Amino acid sequence: MFHSGEQQAQQKAGYQQVRAALYTTMPEQHRLFYQGLETFYLSVLDHDGWPVAALIQGASGFIASPNETQLTLPQDALEAVPYLPALKAGMAVGGLGIDFSNRRRNRVNGVVEGVSDGRLQLHVQESFGNCPQYIQRRNLAQHNSRRRLQIESLNSLDADARYLISAADTLFVASHAPRQGSTGGADISHRGGMPGFITLKGEKLWIPDYTGNRYMNTLGNLLLEPRCALLIMDFHQGAALHIQGRAEILWQMPGEGRTERFWTVEPQRILRLRQLLPAAGTDVEYADSTLAAGQ
Repeated sequence: MFHSGEQQAQQKAGYQQVRAALYTTMPEQHRLFYQGLETFYLSVLDHDGWPVAALIQGASGFIASPNETQLTLPQDALEAVPYLPALKAGMAVGGLGIDFSNRRRNRVNGVVEGVSDGRLQLHVQESFGNCPQYIQRRNLAQHNSRRRLQIESLNSLDADARYLISAADTLFVASHAPRQGSTGGADISHRGGMPGFITLKGEKLWIPDYTGNRYMNTLGNLLLEPRCALLIMDFHQGAALHIQGRAEILWQMPGEGRTERFWTVEPQRILRLRQLLPAAGTDVEYADSTLAAGQ
């Protein structure tokens, strides 16, 4: 159920006998959930072996689930993300569906089966839900296929990038672990908190790890492979930062409140993404204001 990195992370955190509701096929409610989404978060490896975190978009129904082990995405929706590497059969993928309006999220891990009739086919090997903790409730503007993603490569975090990080309440982290039998592969996970929950110390990002489901999927992956990608969202401007860097887990540095530890990322590759989403305004309902403590 858990690979060696996840088991090691659970032990380091002092967790014992962690149980998880992981499925090898998608329950019907998960399939219906994905088919109603307009956004889907995807994790793959690029040609250098670095994780990539991408937001894939389309009108409601653009994701299909022909059966309990398959999700399909339109090829043109993938091509709308220029920094996403070409997906080929056998590549490991991690997927996350999240509905901010009701704070529901489900995840899948699997591999690319191939492309047929203009659709990418994903074979699901793991399917599981996550609780709504730390998801900020918001209503996103409807998808607009005419919007053109603008990408700018940065040599370092400039003032605008630092401001985006300081104001962010949501990020997605893509990670990867070598396959170990039926475990391992690509993964993408959500992290949320009050604005300012990500802090900058010099060029290094400090991210709190809050009390959660104890699966330790992300930190377990990072123990085996510290390279990761962060997609840090600015829903107000419809923008984001994509940061690839190496992570370090600070097991012995607990914070206050729900912060059990921190992990840091030192950026090595930075992309600024503009017109990623339609600007969503400032209407947001924070899940738990107590997270403001101890950041």
